[in-house]
Amino acid sequence: MTIRTTILATTIAMCAFTQGAETPAAAPAAPAATADAQAPKPPKPKPAPRTAESAVTPATRNEGRRKGFLEAGKKPGIQLVFLGDSITDAFPNRGKAVWSEHYAPFNAVSFGVSGERTEDTLGHIAGGVLDGLSPKAVVIMIGTNNIGHFSDEKPEWTAAGVKKIIEEVRAKLPKSKVLLLGVFPRDKKGSAKRVAVEGINAIISKYDDGKTVRYLDITGKFLDAAGEIPKEIMPDGLHPNADGYKLWADAMKPLLDELMK
Repeated sequence: MTIRTTILATTIAMCAFTQGAETPAAAPAAPAATADAQAPKPPKPKPAPRTAESAVTPATRNEGRRKGFLEAGKKPGIQLVFLGDSITDAFPNRGKAVWSEHYAPFNAVSFGVSGERTEDTLGHIAGGVLDGLSPKAVVIMIGTNNIGHFSDEKPEWTAAGVKKIIEEVRAKLPKSKVLLLGVFPRDKKGSAKRVAVEGINAIISKYDDGKTVRYLDITGKFLDAAGEIPKEIMPDGLHPNADGYKLWADAMKPLLDELMK
């Protein structure tokens, strides 16, 4: 083989090697932004205006919790039932020691749900949470969310909802006594919500018939000398802590003991 032939063969081989080598793959293009990702989120719908019927018309919210109440109601020997909102809902946990001491001996159940209003409690009753029960007493404390969630709610509408709850409880449990608590104070003295709560209590206090329905207002237990709510018992000005629940239980004990006889 001549030198010229050798050089030509080498050149051909190198070209073949270069053509057969893999080239780096191009980086994938970033996906184009979708129309959904670019579109702004729609605003939350505004609640419907409140009317006199709102607080007395049973609602169907919190179906999951209602199912839990129906299961809890199967516990034998229930002598005491609590109906209410987040304040009642948290009692067996945040006030666990107090609950265990005062109410566990009665096989008590708490049918309170955070955020609920009078219409929600009516919905639970209509949904059967009291069916088959025969407690000695039912403690009711509800209404703060009616005025807390809706600026157009009127105290008399909330009070009508409370009255409707009492009527439904008495219809379902004719042998049970009702201990109706005044709505607990909230927020600052003189605030719109504090004044609204006072308006509710002024009305529902008249539902006490001295026999089957008894009313108890323990507002003073949660206020200092200036009429404000100490953070030591209600850190957020609405929900009691463990000390607040003890104040509640101690203040309610004499009347509840009477009803539980």
